[in-house]
Amino acid sequence: MQEVKFINLGLIDYKEAWMFQEKLFQAIIDVKRANRKREDAGIALESIQSKLIFCEHPHVFTLGKSGQQSHLLVNKKQLAEKGASFYKINRGGDITYHGPGQLVGYPIFDLDHFFTDIHKYLRYLEEAIIRTLAEYGINSGRIKGSTGVWLDWDNAKARKICALGVRSSRWVTMHGFAFNVNSDLNYFSNIIPCGISDKSVTSLEKEMGQTIEMQEIQEKVKNHLQELFEMTLV
Repeated sequence: MQEVKFINLGLIDYKEAWMFQEKLFQAIIDVKRANRKREDAGIALESIQSKLIFCEHPHVFTLGKSGQQSHLLVNKKQLAEKGASFYKINRGGDITYHGPGQLVGYPIFDLDHFFTDIHKYLRYLEEAIIRTLAEYGINSGRIKGSTGVWLDWDNAKARKICALGVRSSRWVTMHGFAFNVNSDLNYFSNIIPCGISDKSVTSLEKEMGQTIEMQEIQEKVKNHLQELFEMTLV
């Protein structure tokens, strides 16, 4: 079973976490490139561990490569007034919000050690959240053609509880998922979340009518990720 190092960064500035991701991401890619040369030369290959990062961020909006700037509905002055920052970043997807009370997961996985299928990878991330929600008696699912996890996904009341956006190179992943646990949903009114204007956003706290312990959620999501990816977090 694959061993993956678990790293909990707690509440951390978005850019600081992004740079940390980039460092880990590039380290795995560098080793993979070097191993290709070692293999050709008949030299023993080097190994490097995949990582799973959990964290929360201060209020921030991030815009993916395929997103539109117009989906941010506030200007720089208004961002400052709300205590929020904004970054254009190198993941897929459109615009989203991160903030305290949201569980953000950044798997820095070498998929060569799991499976080389990015669609399956995304479905597994979604499935971990779906299974976690089921433990709270909440039925959730997917909307065809739209990544993420939704409640009432098959009717007009559809609302997103977890967003996904990833980057991959040489089958190494970064960025990941944002699960609204105790999130301040008012911040979502400042964007068109994921570029989708006709559906709403929710949180586990809102659905349950009570604040949820973040440590409890983290353990449940970790357990489901371990089962799905057949890995051990160390």
